[in-house]
Formats: sequence, C-alpha cells, structure tokens
Amino acid sequence: MPQLFLNEKSCESKADPERVNRAMTEMVRAVLAVAREDRAGTRLFSREPVNALQLAQGHAIGKWIGTPGARDLWVRLLQMQTKWPHREAFPEGETHSDVEYRHDGQSVEGLGSAHLTGGLGVSLPVEPCWDADRLTLVREELLDDEDGGSALTDVEVEHAARREHVATHLSWIRRGADSVRQKAVEGLRSGTELWSLKAELFPHLQFTRLAEQYFVELPEVWVQPVGERLGELQDAVSDWNPDRQPIAPQWRSYVRTEFEARRRLCWFTDDDGENRLFDWHCDFLPSPGRMHFRLLHEERTLRIAYVGRKLGK
Repeated sequence: MPQLFLNEKSCESKADPERVNRAMTEMVRAVLAVAREDRAGTRLFSREPVNALQLAQGHAIGKWIGTPGARDLWVRLLQMQTKWPHREAFPEGETHSDVEYRHDGQSVEGLGSAHLTGGLGVSLPVEPCWDADRLTLVREELLDDEDGGSALTDVEVEHAARREHVATHLSWIRRGADSVRQKAVEGLRSGTELWSLKAELFPHLQFTRLAEQYFVELPEVWVQPVGERLGELQDAVSDWNPDRQPIAPQWRSYVRTEFEARRRLCWFTDDDGENRLFDWHCDFLPSPGRMHFRLLHEERTLRIAYVGRKLGK
C-alpha cells in the first residue's frame, strides 16, 4: 500500500506561475503513475486538504487547475484517497514528537513522515534540489537520558517528483501491491466477489462485459486459483514492452495459444459486438480449469473473455 507524502517545502517557492504549473503537472503525473500500479492501495497525505493547497507563495491550486490539460489530472487525483495532515498516517496515539527531519537546514514534515512510515515523498520539481528519486535528510531524535541531548543521523527517503522517478521504485510499489492483492484473494469465496474487485486488484487487465457471467458461475474451489492466475497475468503485462517482446509478455506461469484444431472453440463476443479469437490461455487447478484471453499489443495488456471448464469438456 504506497503511502505518498507531499513535501510542503516544495510548495513554498517564489517561482513564476508558469514554472509552478509545469511542476505541479509533473508531480501529479508521478502520483498517478504510482496509483496505476496499486489503484486501491495508494494514499496521498498532505499538510492540508488538496483542494486548499498553495503550490507557491500567492499561487493557489485553482490557478493550476485552470491551465490546459490540468482538469483531467485534477479529476483523477481527486479519485484517489487523500488525507491530511501528515500524521494521519501514524498509528493511533503515536505523534513522533521526539523526532525532526531537516533538508538543507529546513524542517520537512512531509518527507520526515515518509521516512517514519516507509512511504514515498513527493515534491513539485520547482527547484533542482527536489528533482530526484531519493533525498538525504538529517534526522534529529531526542535521547531519553539525563542530559536531554539528541542524536543526528543522515537518512535517505524514497522520493518522486516526475514519472521517471517512479520507475526506480516500481519493485517496492509492486511488492506492496502483491502483498495486499494476495491477502484479498485469499479472503474471496465467490466469483461474484472476484469480479467486483477486478479493477482494484488487477488494474492492468481488461475483461469483456460478457465475461462476468463466467466469473459469477465459478465454483468456490476455483475462486482463489483464478485470482492467483489473474495476479500473474497482471504482473506479466505490467513489465511488458511490446517493442522488445513483440509476440507476448514474459509469462509467470504456463501460458500458450490453443492448438489449431481447437481454435474454433475460442471465439467470443468482444465489447464492440465483434466476434474475436481469444486463443491465448492458461490453466488453473483443480483441472480442467481454463482462462482465455487475447493480447492487445498497442495497449500493452490483455482482455479476458472466458474462465471456467476447459472448452469442449
């Protein structure tokens, strides 16, 4: 579950409006890139509500929202779960009042909260110091001794201000998403539940509308195995670059196309009403479970049309 913390210091510059708006656009694209990997689990924490943010001195967020192309990004940002203030991410009763984090001598509450919780700091790349995928902070912690002293430590916090920075953190993001996904799949008892959570658990996969009938009919014994296969397909297309792998992704389990003699069984109605061949498939236990899909190279994903007993059985 990626927890993102807005660096309030990156919103206190005196930069010109055009520069601030460009920086906000870059940062929001980075936030949405994280959310694309874990739509259900991503949270954005800020010092104040996002609709009340000041992006720079005298520059309210509304000025950015009114710029070309920003409205769609703003709507997508609002669809995420956002919370404030930063301490809302701490366990109940914990304040961490004995710890302070500084960057270049200035207190940075948001970045400090990211380090305390194992989260990711995000900043507007208005200044070069925030345009990095990792930042070094000075952590000062009060010591519980008679002298009342403190200890200073240099620490590193994961950070993003642009989409390019997010690429360096994908393994971390996906590990968290995989853990949440696996726990959710283990708790499912029906195909109806699995279908209702598909967008949250498998955001990179597509499903035909008519596929719902097959998921609803899944016996309970097949629900978890199907969820696990969907997770493997999701991971495969997440890493897929059709320019380097023009035929198919690097599959995480045994996936292949159907034999020529059986392809007549693999035609299904797509969402535009056209019958298309969904002959790529994988197995799931107990046998003879099968899932059929077709690859969408231009969209770097796949679309599932069928799940159930092996066709023709």
